[in-house]
Amino acid sequence: MTTDGHETDPGAAAQPVQGFMALPNRTEKGREAFSRCLADVVRTVGLDIAPAEGPGDRRTWEHRARVALREACRQGVSLSEESFDALVKAGIHDPDPSSNRQFVEPALNAFGRRRARTALLGYLRTGTDPERAGAARAWYWTALPLRMPLVRARNPGAGRAEPDDRSAVSAEWHEAALREFVANEHLDVRRCLIPGLPLGKSFYRQELHDLVDTATATARSHPDDYIRHRVEHQVGDTGGL
Repeated sequence: MTTDGHETDPGAAAQPVQGFMALPNRTEKGREAFSRCLADVVRTVGLDIAPAEGPGDRRTWEHRARVALREACRQGVSLSEESFDALVKAGIHDPDPSSNRQFVEPALNAFGRRRARTALLGYLRTGTDPERAGAARAWYWTALPLRMPLVRARNPGAGRAEPDDRSAVSAEWHEAALREFVANEHLDVRRCLIPGLPLGKSFYRQELHDLVDTATATARSHPDDYIRHRVEHQVGDTGGL
């Protein structure tokens, strides 16, 4: 990987950014979990993909499934409630922090920003460590503008019923991410949280300011090069998704 998936505002035109280390690969392998999640996407969305012929065909099958999903979103697709869950899980378990966008974006467009973010927040709070790390990587893409008008919820009542709010659930996410970064020593979790974790105190209510100091000190003294590198960007971050 040459990018960490977290260098720029996903709602803006892509621009090359200098000075960011690439997000390292996960320390825990989760390819089988992702394949199961992708199979659920194929089934629930109704993609016309033949099953993989065997373990050696898995990567080829995954590529075909990704292409089929991309084409379905381009042509127009109505997504069921089950599809929403499958897309979110695939976005969380996708080992590529750039490709996971193609699962997050249709869920975002069909069901709304608040619902997609609330689902990821749930995984951050109660998921396994790989799910927490994956939720942090997927969260980045929830700031995308809604640009898939042909991707809709099958049940109109489950779709985007309220005006789009790009700040929806942000405060709750930032607090949960801050607490998780301090409390959870799992390397992947900390690596995946820190690119989206603003460490300016203005983002948090007064009673969390000591925790911001703890998170900053933890990151600066961490043995991992990526975390130590990234914290200096986060301390001066004036953005936040």
